[in-house]
Amino acid sequence: MGSHKLYPSFSLSVSPATNLRRPLNNGRVNASLNMDVEAPNPLKLKSNGSNEVIEKDAKFIVATYARAPVVLSSGKGCKLYDPEGREFLDCAAGIAVNALGHGDPDWLRAVTEQASILTHVSNAYYSSPQAELAERLVGNSFADRVFFTNSGTEANEAAIKFSRKFQRFIHPDNKQPATEFISFTNSFHGRTMGALALTSKEHYRSPFEPVMPGVTFLEYGNIQAAIDLIRNGMIAAVFVEPVQGEGGIYSATKEFLQALRSACDDAGSLLVFDEVQCGLGRTGYLWAHEAYGVFPDMMTLAKPLAGGLPIGATLVTERVASAIAHGDHGSTFAGSPFVCSAAISVFNKIANPSFLSSVSKKGDYMKELLNQKLGGNPHVKEIRGWGLMIGIELDVTASRLVDACRNSGLLVLTAGKGNVVRLVPPLIISEEELKHAAEILHECLPALDNSN
Repeated sequence: MGSHKLYPSFSLSVSPATNLRRPLNNGRVNASLNMDVEAPNPLKLKSNGSNEVIEKDAKFIVATYARAPVVLSSGKGCKLYDPEGREFLDCAAGIAVNALGHGDPDWLRAVTEQASILTHVSNAYYSSPQAELAERLVGNSFADRVFFTNSGTEANEAAIKFSRKFQRFIHPDNKQPATEFISFTNSFHGRTMGALALTSKEHYRSPFEPVMPGVTFLEYGNIQAAIDLIRNGMIAAVFVEPVQGEGGIYSATKEFLQALRSACDDAGSLLVFDEVQCGLGRTGYLWAHEAYGVFPDMMTLAKPLAGGLPIGATLVTERVASAIAHGDHGSTFAGSPFVCSAAISVFNKIANPSFLSSVSKKGDYMKELLNQKLGGNPHVKEIRGWGLMIGIELDVTASRLVDACRNSGLLVLTAGKGNVVRLVPPLIISEEELKHAAEILHECLPALDNSN
């Protein structure tokens, strides 16, 4: 016989204040549980110590992440705390996810109320929050319809499938419809096999090859190369990020996106904007592409949409949607009442013009601060970005500065080839907090000097 694991046992104890009533009714038992529960203070919740958590992670979790040696156990606003009570200013926002910070009261109200009503039913049935969220997204974008997913990579997978189905739909007699794709240098579209094939960094793709064939990577911003390839008639869709996040905070030019739009229209290819990171207020616009006046056939969203809960969305025009039939795609969990209720609360707040204006204002303020405090350092090559999506390009690896900032209580990220410090704080961050972040960055600059 094989070996057996011993599993821990759990018991539930009910306090005397809990009122249990089990009245008999003609031999049947009706049970009800009434409990007066005080909402927990997240800053007072007990947690295992940092070392214990890190040891358990090393023992039980697949080692796909090179984590920073920090355990985060609670948060409020733009502050995060470890189990020992150490405070961090969060300018990473869960990789541009926690747009409203931690513990936003409207978000909390939405998720707690929906959790008490209905969390999941699958897409075999209709649910009100999903339809309401779709209505809001369509009413505030170029799109006519929405397909919900659970993540950004899934949203891009849906766009891949929709692109190929669309080409077959509009060319029913063509035995070889367009099936190929264009992506660009420094792009990141996800880690599942289709989205991975569209991601330019070779080290992401090479361990899993062969990935989906038919993808050509062109230089980001190279108009003529894109036009020439689109004209060959074999491109189902062009995938592009209006502002590249993972790639290093690079912004497209208006001329580049306009040229892609025109070439796709002429050749019958679809234009897909990946706004998983740059969309939904991050740049100070609701959608990053609005700044260019260029509109796609599809747009993919995810990160901030549900304020920290897993969601993705593929927004499409009616022309694209008309090619999609029942059974062409699907998801068990996507668009659940629980997650969509959270997303509605997030969208309602971010879509407010005054909120978006504040993001632009704070972004300008932060870039001005960074230029003042960091601009004269010989290691700092460029400070760039839109809104609260800011990159600090260095002439050395950024990891030493990121580590020094973390040790000083500031959480930031890397991007590009590891030489860019990426700032994507919660969109609610205050100017005072931004000033504090800039001061920590300035104080930690000596970490870039090899002699330190």
